[in-house]
Formats: sequence, structure tokens, C-alpha cells
Amino acid sequence: MVELRLLGPVELSVRGRTAEVGPPQRRAVLAALAVDTGRPVAADVLIKRVWGTDPPDGARRALHAHIARIRRLCEQTGDTGDVRLRLVRRSGGYVLEARPDRVDVHRFRQLVGRARAAGRADEARAAALLREALGLWRGEPLAGLGGQWAARVREAWRRQRVDAVVGWAHLESRVGDPATVVGPLTELLGEYPLVEPLTEALMQALHAAGRGAEALDCYATLRQRLAEELGADPGSGLREVHQAILRGDLPGPSPWPTPQVPAAAAPTASPPPQPPSATTPWPAGAPVQLPMGVRGFTGRGQELARLEEILASAADQPSAVVISAVSGTAGVGKTALAVHWARRAQNAFPDGQLYVNLRGFDPGGSVLSPAEAVRGFLDAFGVPVSRVPAGLEAQTGLYRSLLAGRRVLVVLDNARDAEQVRPLLPGAPGCLALVTSRSRLTGLAAAEGAQLLTVGLLDPGEARDLLAGRLGADQLAAEPDAVREIVARCAGLPLALAIVAARAAAQPGLPLAALAAELRGADGPLDALDGGEATSQVRAVFSWSYQALSADAARLFRLLGLHPGPDASLPVIAALADVPSPRARVLLAELVRGHLLTEHAPGRYAFHDLLRVYAGELVATYDSSAVRYAAAHRMLDHYLHTAHTADALLTPRPNPAPLPPARPGAAPEALSDHRQAQAWFTAEHPVLLAAMEQASAAGFDGHTWRLASALTTFLDRHGYWRALTTVHTAALEAALRQGDTAGQADAHRGLGLAQDRLDRPDDARAHYLLALDLFGELGSHGGQARIHQHLSRMSEALGHHEQALGHAHHSLTHHRAADDRAGQSAALNHIGWILAQLGDHDAALAHCRQALDLAQETGDLNGQAHIRDSLGYIHHHLGRHPQAVDCYRQAVDLFHQTGDRHSEATGLLCLGDTHHSAGAPDAAHAAWTQALAVTDELGLPDTDPLRTELLQRLGRAASDAESRKPVPVRPGTGAHRAPLRPDAKSSESRRPVR
Repeated sequence: MVELRLLGPVELSVRGRTAEVGPPQRRAVLAALAVDTGRPVAADVLIKRVWGTDPPDGARRALHAHIARIRRLCEQTGDTGDVRLRLVRRSGGYVLEARPDRVDVHRFRQLVGRARAAGRADEARAAALLREALGLWRGEPLAGLGGQWAARVREAWRRQRVDAVVGWAHLESRVGDPATVVGPLTELLGEYPLVEPLTEALMQALHAAGRGAEALDCYATLRQRLAEELGADPGSGLREVHQAILRGDLPGPSPWPTPQVPAAAAPTASPPPQPPSATTPWPAGAPVQLPMGVRGFTGRGQELARLEEILASAADQPSAVVISAVSGTAGVGKTALAVHWARRAQNAFPDGQLYVNLRGFDPGGSVLSPAEAVRGFLDAFGVPVSRVPAGLEAQTGLYRSLLAGRRVLVVLDNARDAEQVRPLLPGAPGCLALVTSRSRLTGLAAAEGAQLLTVGLLDPGEARDLLAGRLGADQLAAEPDAVREIVARCAGLPLALAIVAARAAAQPGLPLAALAAELRGADGPLDALDGGEATSQVRAVFSWSYQALSADAARLFRLLGLHPGPDASLPVIAALADVPSPRARVLLAELVRGHLLTEHAPGRYAFHDLLRVYAGELVATYDSSAVRYAAAHRMLDHYLHTAHTADALLTPRPNPAPLPPARPGAAPEALSDHRQAQAWFTAEHPVLLAAMEQASAAGFDGHTWRLASALTTFLDRHGYWRALTTVHTAALEAALRQGDTAGQADAHRGLGLAQDRLDRPDDARAHYLLALDLFGELGSHGGQARIHQHLSRMSEALGHHEQALGHAHHSLTHHRAADDRAGQSAALNHIGWILAQLGDHDAALAHCRQALDLAQETGDLNGQAHIRDSLGYIHHHLGRHPQAVDCYRQAVDLFHQTGDRHSEATGLLCLGDTHHSAGAPDAAHAAWTQALAVTDELGLPDTDPLRTELLQRLGRAASDAESRKPVPVRPGTGAHRAPLRPDAKSSESRRPVR
């Protein structure tokens, strides 16, 4: 069994043994992931949790290293006969996959929730559940972790513990031996001496155990502390317990008291005002209006826990009404969550539970007015018609008077906006308002202090659990492939999953594979997701949100159906819609408020797959083919022209091939330096790959091959060689359809590079030679220079140094003919490198220095990095270790700056070798360790040749006898000559790609 423990020191237990997690910072990263088990946590959020709001410069790099080590630690948990602990990367961030009951804080909340559900029906079971929950605590939570986030989480969990202890004490005193709770309550009261519910529970337990005098002493002690520290008196509840003990008629404790867990130093709430009984002698009973809960409700552990925290924090706000606003997209299950939690929490609201469906997005447009809702609440309290005043303001005043002094839960479901909700909010503390809406009710947060909670899509595990709850685990186990496809095509939307489950249940003989086939059918998944009535049709439910949009926002939503995904930035959305960016931002805010779109990162927007399908249907129905073509053309022009600019910044070239002019409104981004270009490609390359596929399918052949060309350098430097094969295969087909010789030449060059990287030299050479012929036909010196450079690298990697040198000189000649000074720099560096392999180090040094001067003139940072790497190698072999160390350090810094992480790791390996040869084993060990961390971030397996070399060096360094022996670096061995990876052959095969 695997257990992750946070309620004490952060620990990972596997089969009863504690695994070594690592230093405090890594334990903080693990804790920051574990509190959101099963949910994506963005890297920026993790950094803020671990390093605070002002993280150091190296925080992101350190985070990636910690993530890699935690991932390997998870992998080492192995097969424990349980769900395996996994750390995976998703679009929204990092996800720690584990069963919630294997993380102690989540299990604690589950047990407390089950105890609440047991309530009066089974007090002994509720007490046992709470006893088990409290047994999970092993001391101070997150012990040893510093920082504001850990402190906030720690305090919130302490309050939950106090609430659970109070509940357990009352239950144990009723069904067990009250003496058993005296010790734990006394100990906890020492930590929280001003928390009145603890004192009240201890007084009741002492009295029940026959120790009435001690109970009175407790009261006197607390009263004195409150007077001295806060200038306040005990609350009414505590005073009543005190008086009852004096009279000898103390009743038994409530089986589950109202949660009241203020912070240790917070003042105790004064008694709330009593309802005006003289003017409102009704009602006879408490209203109970909650609708029936959803059968088979599953998942939502994080959201339920958050609602529990909001409830527990109510006592911290003695002068304010607590409001929680739950929002989310159509069909995501907001009402199901609200009703499920409200039913779990109803014992905390003994004076009633009110519910109203405000019909904010009703398809018929019949939005419930606040006046109608308030009148319904007055009727629920039994107010006679003759006593109902005229006018909304007076009715609202009466409604709030009825709630004053009572603990009532008010569920306001399906609100359209904040204005519809405000008249229905309670006016005095003690009540909690739970609001659901498809819109983000930020106005309530700003003006009324509402705590916002967004409900997201279900993850695959939760989606499967939902189906299992409706259909049974056996049916799902019989067709696992069909289940996986259904889960994927329903995109985590509970409504879609519920419709599929309902159809399967209604037709027991229909295999799930048939439903999966229907979802993948040509008519689209929305036709298959039809439950027979408006509220159970995914398309209809989406339409209610769409119809609430302004005309411009609705148009933008439709046009977004043309975007290939997975997400889109503000500039390209503005291009797609042909509007200025400020206007696009306003329209996007409207879509985000309506949960038809998510801003998952600043300035980047996405919607889930079914909404994408719906938007695609709308744009095909309501927008003409000319409108769709123009929008797609603007979008592709935006991407192509921006990518062309970014590529030129990554690899400067003179006189690049001109692009056709961009359409008006395309508004390409104005990137100004290497860093911006690198950041843009990093953010956009998944979108660019999807855009290429879409462009090819839609007949935008020129965009297809030109986008592939612009992506080549970035994909190569980051090791996306299979993607490089895919895009240039599509590029070649597009160029052949167009009869474009330049496009064909560039596509063959890209395919040759991809096959070269993937260790397919015969295929690579064939493509290179075809490209060389085509560039020759075109009279392109630049194209021929690049092909000769590639052929030189291939020959050198195979040990054919003289042949390699000939190609390198041809490359230099063509670069000079093209007046490409950056290209000349790359060719000179390659000539120097080959001469170094042939043992002519002086000539090699001269060529590389000349190359460096040219690279610095042109500002080619990646070229400078490779030249520094070559110079480091040459100085090393000349025995000039200080110069070699300096060159390698500069190379590593430049590789990191340009995003060439694999070359960065290789440079660090060579730097470590040089330190080792110079008799500096500690510096060597540090460089190798840093290199290994980079390979962790790249996700390279231990079988990768580069990682293998690093692990071997670090293993030898661990032995004192071996660490004193220099690592031999000879031609044919070491970092530059040994095969580093099967898809890149050797470091010299990775000379600068141009």
C-alpha cells in the first residue's frame, strides 16, 4: 500500500516503509501537488506555493528538477496491489495521480464527511469515523516546511481538526465514555485557549463524567482569558452551558454541533440577534426545500473539501454573511455538486434549508425574478398572506428578519447575474448562501465578499467512476476499450457522461462499443448526446449559454470553432475575428464569464472538446463559406508571418525568402529578440502543428510548407524529430500539389534532417541529395550551403572525416556566395571541429576563432554556443584546462539562453570531464549532476546514451579510488565522440542547423 502523509512531516510510505523524499524544498513541491491530488497544478502555482510571491531566478529550473525526482520516486513505488502513484504532465500543469484515500488529508476529509452523513442515524458509527480521522494526525501538518502558503494551509487544516475534535467529543460523550474525551480536549485547548466550542465540549464531558467542579473551573478560566486578551465575554452558548451546570439540568450534547472554529487569536463571536418573535410568531417548523440528490454522485473531492472549508470559516466572520458562488460551464454539474454538499451539510443548518431555481439560463427565457423567489421563501416559512408586505424591498426586509438569529442554508441555483442574487442574500450572520451560475459572479466577490469556486471537467478516473455508478463496474470491465473512448469523447462533461449512461441503462442489450461508435460517427458526438428532452441534450444546454451572449461575443465564439486548438492567444483571436486586441479582450471576458471559454493561463484561452464541436457547428450554420475562409486565412497568415519572424531571430539569415503579404487584420506579432522568439515558439508550437494539419486539409498548401520551414529550427533544437518528420511530410505533399520547387526543396531538406536525427542515414542522405538538386535548379546558394552542411555532419558522424571536410568547404563557399555571414560562421566552426578530430588543433583553433567573430557580428547566439563548445574541446585536448572550462561555461549559458537543452546537458558533461581532468572532482560532480537534472527536465530515460554516460561518471565519482583518476578524453571517446543518443548519433552531428 502506498500512503502520502501531510498531517505531520511530509512522508511517502510504501508497504509500511517510509521512502526518502529528499530535502525540505522537494517535500514542499510534493505537498503542493498532493493537496490537489488528481487535479492539474500549474508550474506558476507550484512556484508560488514553494518559493512565495517573489521567487528566485532559478525557481523554475529547481522546480523541474524536483518534479523529475518526484516522478522517479513515484515510479519506484512499483506494483503495490493498489492504484500506483504517478506524476504526469497535463495541459493544465502537473497532476499527482493517486486515490484520494491514500493521501491522509483527503482521507481525513472523507471520513469527516462520512461522519456528518451518518449524523443522528448512527451516532456510534459517526464517532468511530471521526476517531479514525483524528488518528491520521501525526503532529504539526507540513512539519518543517516554511513559507506563507504552508502556513495558510497548516492553519486551515488545524481548524478542520478542531471542528472534528469537537464533533467527536460530543458524539463520544453521548454514545461512549465521556471521560475518554477529556484528555484530548484538554490538550487541544492548550493550543487554542480562546476557541469556545472546545471549552464547551470539555465542560460537557467533565460534567457527564461527574467532574462538575472542573467544568466550572474551565468556564472561569476562559472568561478571564477573554476579558484580559480580547475585552469580551463568553458567547451565549457557553453561558447557557455554565448556567445549566449550576442548575444541574445540563442536557446531552448535540450529536454534531455547528462548526465554529475561529483562529486561535480571533475574538469570539457575539451572540447573533434573535428573530423578532413578537412580530413574526411563525413558523411552526423549519423549511426543508433541498431537491433530491443525484444518484451515483462521484468525484469532486477537492470542490467538496473547499465548500467544507468555507463552512468551517464561517465563525471567522462573525459580522458577515458567508457566500459561496459556484460557477462552471453548461453541463459540468454545478447543481449536482451544490445539492450533494447541501444535503451533507444540512445538519449544520438546523433552522432550515431553502432552495430556489432562479432559471437564469432557461431556454424559454422565463428568468425567475427576485420578487418571486423572496415570496417563495416567505411561503416556506409559513408567513400568512395577510402579513406579507407589498413591494420587493419590504418583503426582502421581512425575509431577512426571519433569518436573523437562525442558521439557515440558502441555495440559489442557476443565477443569471449578481443583481438577481443580491435581494435573496441573508442580512445577518449565521446563514450561508450557496449560489450556482454559468457566469463568474465576480461582482458578488467584490461587493459582498463571496468566495468563488469554479467547477471544472472531470478527469478520466472520475468520469469512469460516474459511469460505474450508473451502469455498474462489471459492465465497464467487460468493455474497457469502449469505456476509454466514451470517456475521451465526452470530454469530462458530466452531462454528456450521464446521457450515455442513461442510454446504456435504457437499452441493456446495446453494447457500449455501439455507443462509442455513435460518438465517433460522422454526424458528430452532439447528435449522440441526446437524452430526449431539452435538459438532457448537450447541444440544447450549450445553446442556453450561447443565446445569452451579445451579438459580437456570439460571433467570436462561432469563429473560435475554426481554430485548431488546443488553445489560442489573444493576438490570434483578434486576427481570427478581425477586431483590435482591446476589443477582443472585452469579448473574451464575456465568454469567460459565461464559462464558454477558459483563460487557463494569462492571455491564453481554450474550451473543452464538446464546446469546440458546438462552436464548429454554429460557424458552419450561421457564417458563410466566404466568411469562414477569410477568418481562417487571417489566422494562418498571423501564425505564418509571426513564425517566420521568430525563426529569423533564432537563426539569422540574409535575404530570407519573402512571404506572400498577410491579409488585412492578420496582425502578426512584432517579436524583437531571440528570447521573445523562443518564448513564442515554446507557447505556440502545439498550436502550429495543429494549424499545419488544418491548413493541409483545407487546401492552404502555401501556408503548409512555409509553416513547416519556419518550425524546423525550433523543432530540431528541442528534439521534436518525429514531429519534424510529420510536418515536412505534409509540406512535401503540399509543395507537390502546388508544383512549388522551393517548397519541395525545403521539405526534402527538413525530411533529411529528421531522418538524420532519427538515425536513418540512408533515408536522410536520399532526401538531402534530392534537396541539393532542387536548390541547384533554383540557383539557391543558401539552400545548397545548408545541405552541404548537413551532409558534412553525417559524414563526420560516420568517421569519414575527409569527406566531411569537403562538404564543409562546399558549404562555406555557398554561404560566401550568398553573403550569409552567420552561415559562414557555422561552416567555419564545422571545419574547425573536423580539423580537431583529425588532430590539427592549431588550425582548428584558428577556424573556430574566425567563426566566433562572425557569429558575434551577426548576433547568432546558438552559433556562438556551438563555437564555444568546439573551443572548449580544442583547449581540453591541448591541455589548457582553465580556457576549456571558461569556454564550456559560456557555451552552457548560451545553450540555456537559446533553449537548446540537450546541447546544454552535453556541454555540462564536457565541463565536468574537463574539471575532472584538471583535478577538481567536486566541480566535476556538480557539473555532471546539473547535466543529469537537465536530462530529467527533458524526460530522457535512463537508457538514453547521454544519461547513461552521466550516470556512469557519477557512479565512478562515488568511489573515492575512482574519483582520483582522471576520466580519459581521447579522439573516439568521451562526450564529443561517443554516441550520445540513437536519434542524434553524436554531438558533432548536432552542429548548428541552418
